[in-house]
Amino acid sequence: LRVRSSAPRGAASFQAQATPGVRLWLLHQAQSVKLPSSVSRWPLAPGPELLLAMDCPSKDVGDEKVRISYFREAGGIPVGRALLYVTCVEVSLDADVNRSGAVSRTLLDKASWTWGPEGHGAVLLVNCDRDDPGDEGLDNEDSAVRSYNDLKDMAQLVLRTRGPRAIFTGHRLLLHVDFGDADKIRVFYGGDSAELEKFKHVLGGSKLAYTVRPSRHHHESVFYVEGLAFPDVAFPGLVSLHVTLLESPEKGLLESPIFTDSVVFRVAPWIMTPNTAAPLEVFVCRWVLGGRSHPACCRIRSRIPTFPFSRSVQDNEAFVAAVGALAERAQCPLTVCPAPQNRQDRWIQDEVEFGYIQAPHKTIPVVFDSPRDRGLKDFPVRSILGPDFGYVARQAPEGASSLDSFGNLEVSPPVTVRGKEYPLGRILIGSSFPRVGGRRMAKAVRDFLVAQKVQAPVELFADWLHVGHVDEFLSFVPAPDRKGFRLLLASPSACYQLLKEKQEEGFGEAALFQGLDRVPKPTINEILVNEELRKFNDYAQ
Repeated sequence: LRVRSSAPRGAASFQAQATPGVRLWLLHQAQSVKLPSSVSRWPLAPGPELLLAMDCPSKDVGDEKVRISYFREAGGIPVGRALLYVTCVEVSLDADVNRSGAVSRTLLDKASWTWGPEGHGAVLLVNCDRDDPGDEGLDNEDSAVRSYNDLKDMAQLVLRTRGPRAIFTGHRLLLHVDFGDADKIRVFYGGDSAELEKFKHVLGGSKLAYTVRPSRHHHESVFYVEGLAFPDVAFPGLVSLHVTLLESPEKGLLESPIFTDSVVFRVAPWIMTPNTAAPLEVFVCRWVLGGRSHPACCRIRSRIPTFPFSRSVQDNEAFVAAVGALAERAQCPLTVCPAPQNRQDRWIQDEVEFGYIQAPHKTIPVVFDSPRDRGLKDFPVRSILGPDFGYVARQAPEGASSLDSFGNLEVSPPVTVRGKEYPLGRILIGSSFPRVGGRRMAKAVRDFLVAQKVQAPVELFADWLHVGHVDEFLSFVPAPDRKGFRLLLASPSACYQLLKEKQEEGFGEAALFQGLDRVPKPTINEILVNEELRKFNDYAQ
């Protein structure tokens, strides 16, 4: 309260009193004094201010009061009085800001977001799974709530309102979202009902604001928020939601805001899992071909290395059986992609990468679909996307290269580098040496990986290889000591040393690539005397 604004002419001091429900402080000469105090009157110069607060909402409109009495310089009788009628209401917009897994009241700053175990701020999941197997797309591709499991993927947003009903009748409560955030989220509200058909899309997309009508019988309105987009080059991942109490004006005038409360969500990043973690599920392709020596590979969901094999046979049944035996030993399920479904594309390691998204209330595995789009391009959507298993993809408008295959996408175990901790490891992608004309992973994929922030990518020189994938020359394996892992690194110079040893042992005329059709079959001697080949490998090393 600006006390001087209602002072009569000639007044020099004032006295403030309040009913028991109101607490008063006086701001005087840069200090705050709780009232009542030992000083009964205070000078009006140089413009004191009163602060008032209430600890609980009013039961009726104007049920609490503040009285200001004004006095002349030496007079003992007030020359004027001002009476303020006070109505206290509670308007609070809350989310899981302290990351406990449930929405609660907090003293933390809801309008800010900080990283780390000591940080605060609500987390929002991209609703990218498909809880109803009968649906065709992702759950966040329509504006309907189709199951209670769908609601469980969303973050709760609770609007708390308490106070005299007449106040909320004469004022308007507006839930709103910033224009730049509207295409990143969707908000659902079911009113007082828990029935699925009552949940309606009220905010997000083209809907920038929603008028909330507080219930006569409930002090809390529970909204459900789903994420529509992952962090990316033009979206840092932060989304703000607000509630504003508006004063209804006379006809012809604009509404004026009385109070706004805000909550910031961060969309959970896609996190890639290292192959040193425990296995959860193994995926392998079965194929039948008429040719010879067709390699195969398998993809293991988060958790153990992939194994390339070569066999001069017309199918890979032995390989599938071997992987099945390994999966059984690891006590994790095996998913076999049959030949008609993979359309003779056996490189599942290159088609998909597994990761997850996580909020305090839920964790969802998410498959990342590469832009290579060969025979396996439909497999992630048809066979992996499902209830509590999400899907994300990025395309390469400029055209996909070999470096866009996800054999070219790996992640290290947790590591500390020069004092900086990477508790989720660092993503490793193969790239060209900085020069004109080299290959790089598609910009859309690189931008996506960088925008997730938590596994800061490192680009490694892989373009010296014909295929150019990082998994062709490095792999992480568990270790009992030091950092808890070892990096296995392929080495051209070590290969030359091995070939030299075999030459000295009398195997110089042994030919490489025996059993393969339509490829040269140089001998060890021929390789070792090829100076152009040696110079290139020295450069690559």
